[in-house]
Amino acid sequence: MTGTAHPSAPVPPNGADRALPRTVRDTLPLALDVAVEVAKLNGVCIRPIEVRRLDTHTGHSRPFDLPCGTTNEAKCPPCATRNKQLRKAQCREGWHLEAEPVAEPHPATDDQKWLIEFRADVQAKRDAAEHAGRADEVADWDEAIAGIDAEINAAGMRGNVVGGRTAPRRSRSTRRRQDAPDLPRRSRQNTTLGRTFVTPDGKVFRPSLFVTLTLPSYGKIRPGQGVPVDPSGYDYAAAARDALHFSKLVDRFVQNLRRVAGYDVQYFATVEPQKRFAPHLHMAIRGTLPRAEIKQIAAATYHQVWWPQVDEVKFEGEHLPVWAERAEQAEPYADGQSGDYLDPATGELLPTWDEALNRLDQNDDAEPLHVVRFGTQVDVQGVLASSPDAHRRIGYLTKYLTKSLGETLDLDPADDCQEEEEAGPARAAINRARRDHAARLIEALRYEPCSPACANWLRYGVQPKGAKPGMTPGRCKGKAHKAEHLGYAGRRVLVSRKWSNKTLRDHKADRRAWVLDALGLPGDTATDPHRYVWRPVSAKDPTRTPLPVRLLRGVANRHHTRARLDELRARADGRPTPDLSATPALEVAA
Repeated sequence: MTGTAHPSAPVPPNGADRALPRTVRDTLPLALDVAVEVAKLNGVCIRPIEVRRLDTHTGHSRPFDLPCGTTNEAKCPPCATRNKQLRKAQCREGWHLEAEPVAEPHPATDDQKWLIEFRADVQAKRDAAEHAGRADEVADWDEAIAGIDAEINAAGMRGNVVGGRTAPRRSRSTRRRQDAPDLPRRSRQNTTLGRTFVTPDGKVFRPSLFVTLTLPSYGKIRPGQGVPVDPSGYDYAAAARDALHFSKLVDRFVQNLRRVAGYDVQYFATVEPQKRFAPHLHMAIRGTLPRAEIKQIAAATYHQVWWPQVDEVKFEGEHLPVWAERAEQAEPYADGQSGDYLDPATGELLPTWDEALNRLDQNDDAEPLHVVRFGTQVDVQGVLASSPDAHRRIGYLTKYLTKSLGETLDLDPADDCQEEEEAGPARAAINRARRDHAARLIEALRYEPCSPACANWLRYGVQPKGAKPGMTPGRCKGKAHKAEHLGYAGRRVLVSRKWSNKTLRDHKADRRAWVLDALGLPGDTATDPHRYVWRPVSAKDPTRTPLPVRLLRGVANRHHTRARLDELRARADGRPTPDLSATPALEVAA
């Protein structure tokens, strides 16, 4: 009978009955927790951001819930899964392109040309005032030029008219290291597609590559556990520095790859953690090269870190540099700092970052702080377009994108030691060893400078770039020092500009357009871009919709979307369509 419980099904206790024993009430799930679980099952963001859309024509205001957009599954599984699917679509569409991606800029409009002409006239007047020595007039013209440059960007132009870099670039010798082998070069071809192979019967094959690159060994590792056999002999300092500069090493590999290949190689790469907590790279490459050449390129790729040496600790414990404000002057300092750090014992100024690099440039016998190289383990696999292996590799590329680098993927889900012991003494011992291994790596990263602006430079007698008061060695707030990143502060997904000829926003718009078209809803057809004003709702706003209500609103919206899709499928198959008269209308944010 519809709406009646099964006779054999137990009747659940009433959660609103205050007469229930406390032991029984504690076993009942919270309604809000169930709502969160239901939202996860329906793919609804569990941390929605409420915004209000004001229609300037009618004056009506409407609330909308925007997904948080996180890529971390621990924060919001639906949003992380959605972003992962977007990355899969991006990788799939660009891996085996058959036509050259078009990336030509649009022609300039008459308004854009007029703005540039106006900018030229103002620049001429500014230069004339500077030549005549009228400093106050120059300042006024500079302010006007800043406003015109903002108008130029707002008119649909990118970049700056007078160019980007104004400060001189530091030049270093481009001579290759003597311990690095030379690389062959091919003549340059203006293509991004790579080679194709045609069989006698006219069938065209477009092979590509799947490459995995790892960092070198820092000590013997226990197989399958990811922990060192001898922690005292494991080179944690080298592991920390390699992780910090791994992104630069990847850049050098791509440069060398394009020089050897002879064409503009396009790639989709992801950085993932190994069991030993070292980052390694999975890369989908469009086109193909001999496996021996890929391994030769990896062996010849290196990155030199030309930073001041950190062998000698000059300040630690209570003996730390002190901050002193600079005297005011008419012209601001070139480095933009309001003060300097001094030696607490002598009162001597510590060298700034630029001064430390100048000393390094003047020393002919100087050596780089660190040289990063790939390890000997290089895996190269050929992949054919639309093959099952290609789909499997795409899944492997995006497998861990919803996890953080420092997340212990191989640990048991048990959180306390008693549950670990119950899971097995051997597993509990491995988990403890992995935690200790991660703790030692984090400790090695604690005082390792992660960037020119890192506070750890004070420990070695150098002022960080853009120094400011309150900086303390060992307390850098940089991303690389956090346990969830384990030294790697770069992007997890690396995509070349001509990979799929689309940005991630374009791929998201494609998916949204498909859903709107399937539901029979209009797309973005608004002719007036200034009609709607979107404003976020502050957490302190008393009229803000409570989170449970927003979750329920999102679940109901998702139910209506699925019901509408089921109706369309049933209509296409000639089956009876469900009745949607009692289902609320679908809300779609612009």
